[in-house]
Amino acid sequence: MVTVYVLRSQSTMQHYVGITKNLPRRLEEHNQGRNRATRNRGPWNLLYTEQCPDYASARKHERFLKSGPGHAFIKQRVQ
Repeated sequence: MVTVYVLRSQSTMQHYVGITKNLPRRLEEHNQGRNRATRNRGPWNLLYTEQCPDYASARKHERFLKSGPGHAFIKQRVQ
């Protein structure tokens, strides 16, 4: 199983969408600054996760969440 996840920065309130097979490890990497894209915007809170059966479907869902309708979906689900 592959997890699609959405994080929110506590400092900037921005979102980050990603894919992983090991969510606890990946969240730790984001919060410890080991990811270049999220290094200077932490700490991060986990907002949303969804399990996908394979990488292809996870990538498709990630691309949706990064789109305009995906932003609206995140806003509706989380707030």
